[in-house]
Amino acid sequence: MGRLFWKIFLAFWVTLVVAAAGTGTAVWLQRRAHEAAPPDELALGPPHHHAVDMAAATLQHGGIAALGAWMKEFQRLRPVPLYVVDEQGRDFLGREVNAGALAKARAAAASEPQWRGARLVTAADGKSYLLFVPQALAPRPRGSPGARPDPREPPLPPWEFIAIGVATSLAFSALLAWYLARPIRSLRWAFDAAAAGRLDTRVGPRMGRRRDEIADLGRDFDRMAQQLQSLVSSQRRLLHDVSHELRSPLARLQAAIGLARQDPSRLEATLGRIERESSRLDELVGEVLTLARLETGTAQRAREKVDLVHLAASIAEDARFEAETLGRKLAFSGEGEAQVIGSAALLHRAVENVVRNAVKFTREASTVEVAVHAEGKTAVVSVTDHGPGVPPADLEKIFGPFYRGESSAGTSGFGLGLAIAQRAVDAHGGRIRAANVPGGGLRIDIELPLPSFTSNNRA
Repeated sequence: MGRLFWKIFLAFWVTLVVAAAGTGTAVWLQRRAHEAAPPDELALGPPHHHAVDMAAATLQHGGIAALGAWMKEFQRLRPVPLYVVDEQGRDFLGREVNAGALAKARAAAASEPQWRGARLVTAADGKSYLLFVPQALAPRPRGSPGARPDPREPPLPPWEFIAIGVATSLAFSALLAWYLARPIRSLRWAFDAAAAGRLDTRVGPRMGRRRDEIADLGRDFDRMAQQLQSLVSSQRRLLHDVSHELRSPLARLQAAIGLARQDPSRLEATLGRIERESSRLDELVGEVLTLARLETGTAQRAREKVDLVHLAASIAEDARFEAETLGRKLAFSGEGEAQVIGSAALLHRAVENVVRNAVKFTREASTVEVAVHAEGKTAVVSVTDHGPGVPPADLEKIFGPFYRGESSAGTSGFGLGLAIAQRAVDAHGGRIRAANVPGGGLRIDIELPLPSFTSNNRA
């Protein structure tokens, strides 16, 4: 058991024990007060008072004979031990009268004001009678045969209240402390596992059906562990892919240097090759650094208004020149305003990578279509080419780093353009999707959320 268990256990246990002890003490004090209150030997309930009042009225107005008839009928309907005692201490029905009860009844009847539990009544013949109801049975020791609980006594003595309180508080506190400490031990285990490098650890199954703050903390840990696992996996995959991509230009550099040493007459051509490979390496390192910053969230993302229509139009104008040199065309369409909040540099990079990728893979004499429009609270940039398309199983893979499908053979590039575009769009709270076009080709949609002020202006 941990420290939290004992803190919670002792706090609740002491609280409930004190409450039980206080309750038992209060009951004991109340019992003592009842024991000191007179008269002890007489019945105290309202039915007994009512029986005394009715008997007194019958005796006053009907005499002793009427009282006798009434008592027989009353005892048949409701057996109440009503005593009618004359001045000599004899009961009207000849029953034995308890001396203590008789003395207290006389004292109660003579008190001012007269107590309802005992009445001194004068009959029509001038004789006085004392009417009262004693206790039905004298108190007996608890647990003895035929014993009945004294209505003036508490159901249990104080020490039993305290024992019950201690036992109940012990069980309740232990159960509550276990209930709270168990998921915390699971969280501690999960943090130790994550610190040891086991990022596939999940604490959610150990929480069961809990629906409280501790369960929420467990789910937050699972999300954190999954994100860390995804980042570490992507970094490892990126490192593997980068090392693979670097081997080819490095190998060509080494070959060019070897040729220059073997044949100095080809030095100029060799230096050109070295320059091209160096530029290729520099471009590759720049792309990798950009992708790494986007994946780790360290890329600077300014908070500025960016007009997607103007941004896409300028990119389309630059790409149109490149497309025409390759025997292809580019058409742009965009109307209205589609202003988003974010980094103009990152968004320019994302849209440009998608457009240049479409120009690269579209068929000769075909047209790349770039369109910008708003759909509700979302701005959409659509880029459609008419190339070979992508196998349906690879539509999600094309946004992975260094992905190069079968149609990429013979084309330049590192396979990082769409990966950078996806990370840049994700950083702006949007999403990017790819779908094949009927008849051949690929359409990529970039969806970005529009701020509220844009929606209000259109409204």
